[in-house]
Order: sequence, then structure tokens, then C-alpha cells
Amino acid sequence: MPYSTKVRCSGTHRVATTLLLLTLALPLASLPAHGQQDYVSRYSLYGGYTFLDSPKVSLLENGFHFQAGVNPKTWLALGFDYSISGGSLTLTPSELTTSWQGQLGSLLEYLGANGLLPPGYTAADIALPANSRTQTFAGGPQLEYRHLKKVTLFIRPSVGAIHEVATPQPGSNPIYQVIVTALAPSGKKIDTTPFYGFGGGADFNVTKHIGLRVQADLVYDHLFSDTLKDGRLTTRFSVGPTFSIGKNIAKKQK
Repeated sequence: MPYSTKVRCSGTHRVATTLLLLTLALPLASLPAHGQQDYVSRYSLYGGYTFLDSPKVSLLENGFHFQAGVNPKTWLALGFDYSISGGSLTLTPSELTTSWQGQLGSLLEYLGANGLLPPGYTAADIALPANSRTQTFAGGPQLEYRHLKKVTLFIRPSVGAIHEVATPQPGSNPIYQVIVTALAPSGKKIDTTPFYGFGGGADFNVTKHIGLRVQADLVYDHLFSDTLKDGRLTTRFSVGPTFSIGKNIAKKQK
């Protein structure tokens, strides 16, 4: 991977990690405002901006995040989580499985023997760009702390499925075109796999029915395991408005 790409990946990963920590830590500034919340809606909806950072494959994606939940208890929510995002990545031979690295080496030897490679060209010179579109699907419980008047804190397991479509962009580079034909004969790679991790954040309650949600998740997956030798950690950060709808269950549970 080129040095500049490494710097960008490590930089965005640090930014994402910092945002994750801030998401969980910022509400602590409101701790003096103690007081049980007297309104907890039965349902909640959320929609906002999100970005996914997967430094292992130099992938940074921007997109949309949606959540819908129901509160059976004031401290418990059950919900559905969906996000869709897109971005670009750079694929290098070191990220491939041993089998694919061997095939790529044989391919370069063949091209070199037939005078189809520039002098001194090696696998280290390969940095194949690709576009990516990623969707995540998750559902499950979320634990909520409502003993602050204006802030609701929450944590959750992040378990679900991730679906990704990666489209290599060889451009007019004949070497990349040959590699893409071998790696992805259809012109794209598509995969769906489970992910697992944890997440959390805070709802800043602007009014009884409207708030600002700030949240982050850190998950692990191994997409394209037939091609990529390692799995990856992905940080998802999200921010946007949340809407509280339905009856007040806090009254019912007093």
C-alpha cells in the first residue's frame, strides 16, 4: 500500500476511534442534571448521516443510517438497524489470500515473459482502485439509562449481516484489466457475511418528541473471504435527529 494511503487510513481510523469515545463520553458532562425522565415513548425513529471506516482495506464510506425501535421497558429497547453507504478503496496483493497471491505471481510472470510488463514491474506496484457500496442489517436489544433529564445513554451489542458490492476500476490500465478479469469476471464482487461487535451513544432530548442522536459501533467481519486473507474492523459513526412517538410508558411503569 502506498505511504499516502497508509497515512490516510490510520488517520481516519484515529478520527473514528476518537468519535466513538466522544460519543460515549460527552453525555457525562450532563451528569449534574439528575432526574428520572417523566416521558418515555413507546416507539422511536431515527435517520441520519453515517460514515463507515475500514482501515484494513483503506475504505471510507459515507451514507444514511435508519433505526426503528420499540420500548417494552423504560430501560430496554428492541429495534431494527439499517445503513447504506458508499466509497472507494485500494486493493493491494498483500491483502489477498495465499492462493490468489500465487495466481497473481504466475500471471505477472507470464506477462513479463511476453514483454507485456514495464521493466522492473512487480506485484508491489499494484494498487487497484475499486468502488464499494455497503449495506448493514441488524436487530436486537439496547439498554438505556434515563436518569438524566436531558440525555439518554445507551449501549448495545452490534450483531447482524453486512452486504457489500465492490466494483474494481481498472480504467485503461491493461495490467489491471487482466487482474480484474481473473478476480471478478463479472466486473464486480458481491458478498454477504455476519458481523459482530458493540455500540453505544446518547440521545440529547431537545423536546419531549425530538432529540439529537450521536452514536458509534465497532464491529468485525470477514467479507470476501475467498479473496481477502484477513477480516477487518469497521467503525461506524452516525448523527442525526430522533423522534419519539406513542404513549408514555414511564407513567405505566411508575
